[in-house]
Amino acid sequence: MTSVPPSPDAPSPAGAPAPLRVALVDDQPLVRAGFSMVIDSQSDLEVVLQASDGAEAVDALRGRFVDVVLMDVRMPSVDGIEATRRILEQAPADRAPKVIVLTTFDLDDYVLAAIRAGASGFLLKDAQPEDLLAAIRTVHRGDAVIAPSATRRLLSQMVSAAPAPAKDDSPLEALTERERDVLVLMAKGLSNTEIGTELFVAEATVKTHVGRILAKLHARDRVQAVIIAFETGLVTPGD
Repeated sequence: MTSVPPSPDAPSPAGAPAPLRVALVDDQPLVRAGFSMVIDSQSDLEVVLQASDGAEAVDALRGRFVDVVLMDVRMPSVDGIEATRRILEQAPADRAPKVIVLTTFDLDDYVLAAIRAGASGFLLKDAQPEDLLAAIRTVHRGDAVIAPSATRRLLSQMVSAAPAPAKDDSPLEALTERERDVLVLMAKGLSNTEIGTELFVAEATVKTHVGRILAKLHARDRVQAVIIAFETGLVTPGD
């Protein structure tokens, strides 16, 4: 494992915010090297830790703060699902990293389980570099984590392929009609700006609705809220 000592949460000498700290977890050195090169090319992003499997990542992140973890699913020892769960369990709630699960182009049956374990989003490993960089930034903001169209399609396929649960819409009972409308559009992958345009309301109003939806559903982030939308039948794959 190669790593860089963490820097304090403080602006740089030039006054710019400190770069987002990114951890890479993948058992393929070439994959880590490629992602690292892309990420470190950005002034606002910095790879501060690399690990070759889930167990190594859990140990390395114990007591250490990073903003975003790029997590491979299939690894020896501890896989990405279990590693995600352990990393988020051991991190203080206000310092927990956002986890982006990485999967191959072939549909990976484990990604949905990883999201249920606490991951905030996922990407295909062959995603364009700009999509990877955008995902890191948007996941860190907690906004539009299902933005890329390929990711929306993959989520829909995964939910469709998963065993159909009994439809229990009780989690939605606390939502207002407008909040349900917003959740449906979130599940379709729309950003706050796009939702505002669709519903003819200001983006600030959409942000307020999203915050209330997450609170009422006890959802960690937008991805978890979208999973609930699928599982309760509010949205069905192919909608």
